[in-house]
Amino acid sequence: MTMKKDLKAIKKEIKALSTKVEKIYAIVSKLKKPKPSKKVAKAKPVKKTVAKKTPPKSKPTKMVTAADTVFAVIKEFKNGVNAATLVEKTGFNRQKIYDSVKILKKKGMVKSPEKGIYVKV
Repeated sequence: MTMKKDLKAIKKEIKALSTKVEKIYAIVSKLKKPKPSKKVAKAKPVKKTVAKKTPPKSKPTKMVTAADTVFAVIKEFKNGVNAATLVEKTGFNRQKIYDSVKILKKKGMVKSPEKGIYVKV
């Protein structure tokens, strides 16, 4: 007889659990309402556009370097120019003048007939 009583007690507990699960399911289904699906819009026909003609590109301007500026000043003086005059005319510091002259000498654009005097070749 104890077995029957035990089975009846288990049956009663299962029913109680199933009612609790049904209540929880009802609450969850209220919280999670399915969102309406978005309507799929028909694809609009693509309009053909005429490509705009771009104006011809101008040649890119050449960057003027410090050496170019120094060379332009040296060209102005036929008898040669010293570093102090180059500093005055260009506004560069002495080290920049010496570096620019060194570059110009390597390119063969400037020579130094005397110490500290620079002449266009």
